[in-house]
Amino acid sequence: MPLTEPYDDHSSEEELMAAVHDAGEDPDAPGPDPADLADAAGTDAGAAIPPEPEPSLPEPVRQRIVALTAVVLPGLPADEVPVPLRRIAKFAPNRRARLGAPAIAAQLTADPLFRQRVAARVLADAGDLGTAVVEGTAPAAADPVEVAALAYLARPRGWRELIEASGAAVRAEADTAVVAELVREAEQRATRAEHDRAVARVEAEKLRDELARVREELGQLREEARQLARALRETQARERKATEMLATERGRAARAAADADAELRRARARLAEAEAAAGVARATAKEARSVDDAKLWLLLETIGQAAVGLRRELALDPVDRLPADFVADAFADQAAATPAGAAARARDTDDPARLDQLLALPKAHLVVDGYNVTKRGFGEMSLEQQRKRLISGLGGIAAQTGDEVTVVFDGAERIHGLPPTPRGVRVLFSRKGETADELIRRLVRAEPPGRPVVVVSSDREVADGVRRHGAYPLGADSLLRRLARS
Repeated sequence: MPLTEPYDDHSSEEELMAAVHDAGEDPDAPGPDPADLADAAGTDAGAAIPPEPEPSLPEPVRQRIVALTAVVLPGLPADEVPVPLRRIAKFAPNRRARLGAPAIAAQLTADPLFRQRVAARVLADAGDLGTAVVEGTAPAAADPVEVAALAYLARPRGWRELIEASGAAVRAEADTAVVAELVREAEQRATRAEHDRAVARVEAEKLRDELARVREELGQLREEARQLARALRETQARERKATEMLATERGRAARAAADADAELRRARARLAEAEAAAGVARATAKEARSVDDAKLWLLLETIGQAAVGLRRELALDPVDRLPADFVADAFADQAAATPAGAAARARDTDDPARLDQLLALPKAHLVVDGYNVTKRGFGEMSLEQQRKRLISGLGGIAAQTGDEVTVVFDGAERIHGLPPTPRGVRVLFSRKGETADELIRRLVRAEPPGRPVVVVSSDREVADGVRRHGAYPLGADSLLRRLARS
């Protein structure tokens, strides 16, 4: 790496530690001992004066010396920086003093000239405080650690006394801090003790109140116990009386049961006599009813003969059509007279409103061609699902209208697995050799003339067949729309 290329602020710890090792020092080794720092500020290089022993530096002073040196280290010219510190000078500011402290301390001890250069830079940055330290005085308001660090680097006259005074001040501050901490802890303990006493007083008041309440409750319980004992004695006395009365009543009940048995035997005897009399009365009533029936038949026959005579006298032709047939013919004529022709009839037969009108007729019977409707409405389902959906929907119509509903499916045998049939809905399967269309026509022919029968099927053959027997044929779409609406 070129010496001019600075280290990145995000360099890894391994690279920084390698740089420190290259400088010849172990970053994990302890800092320089005060005895290792040589005094080179005020002595002549050529003199043979032996070095004086280094003073004992307090730890804050030692750290401040290294920090000041680390700050000015990058600002020194490259030729004035010792070779072991050139790579350390390229460290990030927050790591230079932490990782390069052993190497910096060693150079300050071994190289007085380097120490003098560092001192010159540090004193220049310190301003008035540096000037005062060089003159051998220290302002009273100055930080003793800062004064000791500047004195160690500059080494003016009396610098040892400044370091000793700084050490004493640091120790005094530490002692003061310890004393202050002890005082604060004592105050906190006193505050907690006062709080605990207050809490104890409150708890004592609560306990006294609780004791008074418990005593009062105890008095009430004693009074209740006396009342309960008195009530128990009274209850026991009543129980003895009730036992005596129970024995008496049991005797009376036994006598009453004997009397009841005797009365029951007498009642059974009277019942047998009454049944015999009732048999005789029924026989007599039957004979009388036969006489009444004969009289009623004779009366009806007389009325019938009179009606025949009256019809012959009025020359009335016999009727073979009922009012419902005329309603059906009127509906058919109205559909045929529509200008749209077959399309209009399709709209009429597929109109759910028309289905509602027909189902509103008294005693209407709805007959549904099952698979014809399901395959047109929901043919994508399985046959089982189609039957289940149609039967469930017809159950809703039957419940709403109260009409009779019959749904017919093709099938030689009854299919298992059908859902429970709703109330008012009849499910039929055609027999073997018979289709659902034929079964529907048989159902329509079996209905009495005049009863409104509605057949839902899109099969034109079925519609034409049931229309001839007086039923109302409607398309499957009318029922599908009615089911979708409900």
